[in-house]
Amino acid sequence: MEVRFLSLGSGSSGNCYYLATKTCGILIDAGIGIRSIKKIFKDYALNLDTIRAVLITHDHADHIKAVGHLAKKHSIPIYSTPEVHAGINRSYCMTEKLDNAHRRFINKEETIQIEDFSITCFEVPHDATDNVGYCISVGDKTFSFITDIGHITDTAAAYIERSNYLILEANYDETMLQMGPYPQHLKARIASPNGHMSNSEMANYLAEHFPASLKYLWLCHLSKDNNHPELAYKTVETAFKQHGIALDENGVQVIPLKRTTPSELYSFE
Repeated sequence: MEVRFLSLGSGSSGNCYYLATKTCGILIDAGIGIRSIKKIFKDYALNLDTIRAVLITHDHADHIKAVGHLAKKHSIPIYSTPEVHAGINRSYCMTEKLDNAHRRFINKEETIQIEDFSITCFEVPHDATDNVGYCISVGDKTFSFITDIGHITDTAAAYIERSNYLILEANYDETMLQMGPYPQHLKARIASPNGHMSNSEMANYLAEHFPASLKYLWLCHLSKDNNHPELAYKTVETAFKQHGIALDENGVQVIPLKRTTPSELYSFE
């Protein structure tokens, strides 16, 4: 079964990912403006009417900005845990509140089926009301989305291990963060076990626990002020080479995602 993947945006300005088969699709987070979503769909010749669900990782504004419009104007159901939905309902950015008709509750570690997609959400450590990653299988292909995570837990590790295609946070370079302009309390929050994950922590973990079936690794949620795509890639490249893991043409594809512009539209047979 053909599966397509597109990052519409990845970073503190807004996060949204598209996963689709030939007949239907889903969004993981909808934290960019609805006009941007519609423009990207038009530019890539995609049809918003094929979207069957939006899966929300947590209630921070850069992950939920467009969910009210998608539910109200396009009748797309919004899925997440009860705690995340409560946070969405309280959020200042929700000018269009979700009604019960478009709210869907899911529980961690329980698998649901939405047409072609087998979906399991799981706990990740981050400083929102509640936080989940998503493991999504389509036929024989497994995608895991872990966009905001303070550190790799045993639970997250189990889903990383089964992934063929992994979207994983590489938020900051440790030196750039510590030498940068952020106030100390914000630096501490970012670097905490419930904050975000650094390039080196992510790269070293994967190098030491490389999933045997991993084909693609997309580095997501890169910081505007504390990271660069080239630096994130180089950190992974160095760690992988030290453990004899081949990149690119001879091994896993490693791709830093852009913060405010879409990626290419990937297609996997």
